[in-house]
Amino acid sequence: MAAAALAPADSAALVAEHLSRSFGPVRAVVDASISLEAGSVTALVGPNGSGKTTLLLMLTGLLAPDAGRVEVRGLDVATSGAAARRLIGWMPDVFGTWETLTCREVLETFAAAYRLPPAVAKERATTLLATVHLVDLADAPSRVLSRGQKQRLGLARALVHSPAVVLLDEPAAGLDPRSRIELRGIVRDLAEAGVAVLVSSHELAELEEMVDAAVFLQRGVSSFAPPTAALQPWRVHVLDGAAFLAWSAAVGLGVTQEAGGAGAASAVDPAACAGPAGPTHPTGPAGPATFLVSLTGELQAAQLVRDAVTAGVALTRFGPAYGRLEQAYLAMDTDRR
Repeated sequence: MAAAALAPADSAALVAEHLSRSFGPVRAVVDASISLEAGSVTALVGPNGSGKTTLLLMLTGLLAPDAGRVEVRGLDVATSGAAARRLIGWMPDVFGTWETLTCREVLETFAAAYRLPPAVAKERATTLLATVHLVDLADAPSRVLSRGQKQRLGLARALVHSPAVVLLDEPAAGLDPRSRIELRGIVRDLAEAGVAVLVSSHELAELEEMVDAAVFLQRGVSSFAPPTAALQPWRVHVLDGAAFLAWSAAVGLGVTQEAGGAGAASAVDPAACAGPAGPTHPTGPAGPATFLVSLTGELQAAQLVRDAVTAGVALTRFGPAYGRLEQAYLAMDTDRR
């Protein structure tokens, strides 16, 4: 995801400005603005309680904001609600439908609600059941579906009327690895077809692979610039842990060894790794090992590789320990509610 993609788009399929919403004394959304460009995928990132679902409900027109406005292709959701909602596909985080209806009937029923002709509704249902790999269950009642299968049917339901804007709330929840990969493909295909897609998810590594832009929500306030720390964690894989530790001690480089040996994930706190600290040099094995090191950016990372190779330290893999979305999330996680 390019750094420039984090700026708001100049032209957008959906524009929301200064939205706020309270539930009694609780201010769920304080001041949120968002712009979704046609043909792009945008991530909505924030800790639990930051107001993401409330924001999505206001964008769909299902919840009226206390203040602010939402427009979909120039249609105000407050004053042209029915017309605006016809342009929006909405997939909530929990699938809800009539359990006695078959998968095909669910899609055809929602297609009819959007005033699609019966022949078009049948065609769309058949196409979408194939897209989400539910053809074998097309005539089975939706109550027999697993959690992941219901998620796939929910995605098909959101797309049945060929919307211009698609809003997805935790679409990967309950999906198996193959279905997650297929979801990324479906989302990117939608963008290539000119659809504006907004995805809210805690699966940040997967989000980073599919999105073009990101909006960050913290305590009900949105921003296009991700929060960052002065130092970021990078992961270093080496052939000889003892040699790397000796070299890092000689050059005054603070490192943290990951438990479990080379390539093994550990319970190292990335926030602690990213913070300022003096050099720490745990005893390392005379063999393959993995370390975390705090760096200020790519320039310092390039210098580390150069200096290590010059000193004869064998590095096998080296790169950021966390993606940009993950780092932004960790930076805002202390404010979760």
